[in-house]
Amino acid sequence: MAPNPPVNSHRHLITSAIPYINGIKHLGNLVGSQLPADLYARYMRARGHEVMFICATDEHGTPAELAAAKAGKPVAEYCAEMHEVQAEIARGFRLSFDHFGRSSSARNHALTQHFAGKLADNGLIEEVSEKQVYSIDDGRYLPDRYIEGTCPNCGYDRARGDQCENCTKQLDPTDLINPRSAISGSTRLEVRETKHLYLKQRSLRAKLEAWIDSKHDWPILTTSIAKKWLNDGEGLQDRGITRDLNWGVPVKRGDQPWPGMEGKVFYVWFDAPIEYIAGTAEWADAHGLPDSAWQRWWRTDMGADDVTYTQFMGKDNVPFHTLSFPATIMGSGEPWKLVDYIKSFNYLNYDGGQFSTSQGRGVFMDQALEVLPADYWRWWLLSHAPENADSEFTWENFQTAANKDLADVLGNFVSRITKFCRSKFGEAVPDGGTMGDSETALINDLTARIRTYEGFMEAMEIRKAAAELRAIWGLGNEYLQAAAPWTVFKTDPEQAAAQTRLALNLIRLYAVLSAPFIPDASASTLEALGTDDASWPDDVAAALTALPVGHAYTTPEVLFRKITDEEREDWQTRFSGIRS
Repeated sequence: MAPNPPVNSHRHLITSAIPYINGIKHLGNLVGSQLPADLYARYMRARGHEVMFICATDEHGTPAELAAAKAGKPVAEYCAEMHEVQAEIARGFRLSFDHFGRSSSARNHALTQHFAGKLADNGLIEEVSEKQVYSIDDGRYLPDRYIEGTCPNCGYDRARGDQCENCTKQLDPTDLINPRSAISGSTRLEVRETKHLYLKQRSLRAKLEAWIDSKHDWPILTTSIAKKWLNDGEGLQDRGITRDLNWGVPVKRGDQPWPGMEGKVFYVWFDAPIEYIAGTAEWADAHGLPDSAWQRWWRTDMGADDVTYTQFMGKDNVPFHTLSFPATIMGSGEPWKLVDYIKSFNYLNYDGGQFSTSQGRGVFMDQALEVLPADYWRWWLLSHAPENADSEFTWENFQTAANKDLADVLGNFVSRITKFCRSKFGEAVPDGGTMGDSETALINDLTARIRTYEGFMEAMEIRKAAAELRAIWGLGNEYLQAAAPWTVFKTDPEQAAAQTRLALNLIRLYAVLSAPFIPDASASTLEALGTDDASWPDDVAAALTALPVGHAYTTPEVLFRKITDEEREDWQTRFSGIRS
């Protein structure tokens, strides 16, 4: 594949689908949005671009209320605590958000109410009297996702009232066969009348379709899901954007009351994507900056025309980001920035089954960090990202990738050359010798592969980028194997010095190239080398002279230790059951 041309824009707005507040996420959630978004953000920063990387916790809706009740805490207190838990875990995985916000923020309240008001002003909101499911045993209206039953489309018996996660079809609770309360399991449900606001998405269908059709470079997964929702059955439907709940953004028309909507809140899926904008405003507030500082990222009349906006998400979130959120932005009639590229992911499965937050199945983010440092997980997850199909986590595969790629290829190269240099020349870059044909060939091979790696990173082809990076590491080992400075040293120490000098500089090069994938190992390597020069190798030959003769370094500790069979078997047993 010919690498893509360099990205034109120098300003990149990057958002990850915002994780729900009720509990700690599993590795499938991590690789489906936050981690690849972080990889891309780190890469773009390394290439000198200005980046705004935003994520947040998604805090409204019934699951938050129920999780808080289960924990015996007021919902606001529960959300504040869980936000900090999720933020701490994100830091543990080295997710480099510019801001990790909260959808319950004052900024998101105001912006959500603002958008609703603008949509109403433009005739895109309709008040609808509808029949809603009320659970007699639970004593409450049941939001769509808290009604379960059999999907009329595919027969999946745990479909939710808003969407079947098996076939992704959008549903209404009344579509379900044999419906029951997901809270109590009760089938004593009755339909009662209530009034709600609907976003008239159907009237925006042609505009949305033209916009989606203009995105020729989007992944097939993204466009196929969007078009399915646009065209299947009766096509795109108007969507209820309010709920009968206590916790959420109170329904207002801008900053004014909305008669008849007292006591209602906006639907979580209406306010959650607006938090991308609100989170950027929270970032500005946190840094004492004026509104213009965040508006230049989001409003095309304030400078956002030169921003490239990329969203990362799992495939189950695609309909809301290709249709509902764009409908909100377009329908406002205001000059808001629309997404340029949506990188969507399939599912990561776990050891012959599925990861499941609700069922506690698989490895969760906090547990993963207790087992091994973040870089091990980052490398495996990204190099096995479920881009074109679902992928599967197995402990055998994880052990193999960590031991072969990280320990044998990268770690071994760093260890061999630093220890050899220390024993023969001391802990400083040695002088002497000149570059020969094999060094020139290495530079040419590296240059070609690095340009290809850049192309994959810019195209967000994550597995291909990881494979290319692994091959770049391999070139160093092949060079060392062929050059054999430990043998050359016996007859020509000057030449061995030149080979060693090149290899030490190659370690720095690897640290720079690898930083988006394995930031901790990269940072510790640069620290051991005694340099903070993380400049990107646009000129590979020049990059391989960055550490000058006499530059002092310290021989690093083992970069990546190997995972033993005993450890693997222990973890396999430990994570085979259900998380309590």
